[in-house]
Amino acid sequence: MPSPYIELDAGGRAVKVTNPDKIYFPAIGATKRELVEYYIAVGEGALRALRDRPTYLKRHPDGVQTDAIYQKRIPPKHPDWLQTVTIRFPSGRSADALRVTEVAAIAYCANLATIDFHPWPTRSDDVEHPDELRIDIDPQPGTGFDQAREVAYAVRDLLGELGMRGFPKTSGNRGIHVNVRIERRWTFTEVRYAAIAFAREVERRVPALATTAWWKEERGEKVFIDYNQNARDRTVASAYSVRAKPEAPVSTPVTWEELPAVDPAAFDIRTVPGRFAELGDVHREIDDESYSIAPLLDLYADGGEGDMPYPPNYPKMPGEPKRVQPSKARPED
Repeated sequence: MPSPYIELDAGGRAVKVTNPDKIYFPAIGATKRELVEYYIAVGEGALRALRDRPTYLKRHPDGVQTDAIYQKRIPPKHPDWLQTVTIRFPSGRSADALRVTEVAAIAYCANLATIDFHPWPTRSDDVEHPDELRIDIDPQPGTGFDQAREVAYAVRDLLGELGMRGFPKTSGNRGIHVNVRIERRWTFTEVRYAAIAFAREVERRVPALATTAWWKEERGEKVFIDYNQNARDRTVASAYSVRAKPEAPVSTPVTWEELPAVDPAAFDIRTVPGRFAELGDVHREIDDESYSIAPLLDLYADGGEGDMPYPPNYPKMPGEPKRVQPSKARPED
């Protein structure tokens, strides 16, 4: 027997939603239909965050309390109007990923049980040169959003000194992401160096709060600035992404002015559409200006500290220090 379905208008294109009454977020009873309707309601903002970017899908076909399918390749069977882009992994293999070009593409993927969207920091016409520096402020055990917010202020101040404008958003959990548009002149390796230099400078300014230590055993009760989110093939949830938690929280763009009063728990699949209808996309100016990372690359070179470890699934990279957990290192390491 065919699955029940409805059709919703997504930017002028009809998108089928199968099993619309299926519960995806049990803590609030939110359904698959509500998920798709949410993405349509915030479509302008979600599209701005995803437009023309290779995008991975984090799918939960049986709801958020089941294991995720982290899908880097677009399903072989998809509508002709859905766009793709070829990307290359650190291993050298390649794949055709989703290229988001319209709100209907987001709604279509939501119907495939995509809870959150994970875009590359590049555009599809040049996947080798990022246009976004990503500053991931990640609280560690013993810390939370309040500490992340204090680190974010240090991030804001440093960006201001560099003549850059960053756009903050809640992560949808306890953290904060700050995105900065950059000129498309540098490789992933160079952008990652810039992220390392930036993170080290923030750590130097607020050493009691922030850490760049890659190994968890060295971080303590501090907020980790995850420089490796700028490595090739690493992604973070996009602005307006719902997160795969029973309460359906949303990674929500905010302004620096409102950050002091922000409660990330107030942003969910049911509250953010009303906020969006009232305020529009508070990151609407994010594409207005792109910045040079040359000052950060100079800071990286002048610091003399060199590279830091890559994630464990990456091949050994040129100039990378030995990738071994300190507690497991042998004397010769």
